[in-house]
Amino acid sequence: MSELPVRIAPSILAADFGRLADEVRAVERAGADWIHVDVMDGHFVPNLTLGPVVVEALRAATRLPLDVHLMIEEPERSLEAYVRAGADRVGVHVETCPHLHRTLAQIREAGAKACVVLNPATPAIAVRPVLGDVDQVLVMSVNPGFGGQKFIPGVLGKLERLRQWIREAELSVELEVDGGIGPGTVGAAARAGANVFVAGTAVFRASDYAAAIADLRKEATAERPR
Repeated sequence: MSELPVRIAPSILAADFGRLADEVRAVERAGADWIHVDVMDGHFVPNLTLGPVVVEALRAATRLPLDVHLMIEEPERSLEAYVRAGADRVGVHVETCPHLHRTLAQIREAGAKACVVLNPATPAIAVRPVLGDVDQVLVMSVNPGFGGQKFIPGVLGKLERLRQWIREAELSVELEVDGGIGPGTVGAAARAGANVFVAGTAVFRASDYAAAIADLRKEATAERPR
């Protein structure tokens, strides 16, 4: 785990959409590692957000990796469009992919890093068969669909199990956590094994983006297992 750095990925779900390009440039200057992009279809989750055109605009606004999280049904039908638009990493939910190996292979064949995502109530064992086929695993620590929700502590055990399996298999897989991440919860997630932290309101609602990102990184780094 020590070879995987702490990464802070501000989620644009909490940004000012009226000045999205400026917001993304601001967090890049403030020290963000990735930009997390939540795509919602109004079916799999009860909210509707953005599509490939916005991803393309984000790609033009930043050099940071775009970590695109597809909270959509039948992601295999549109994931290649997101890669063409500029997604560097594409996450799909195990709950929406009946042919998960095939969908993850499709992401890699399109030229992006493959990520598998678990909802809070989905057990870790659901993704164990594909750990060798992914570049990252994203554990949702809230039920997806809306920003600003409270962290669900029950996911910490899931993070611990996943990190243990990743270590035992000697894989270089990023372990990401998303939902309610901020001061206090980022340290607990880091202790459980996460190294990538998606933060929405904790960054974009802060008066100083650089200080918010630095504080999250400091807490996560201090709490990581040695």
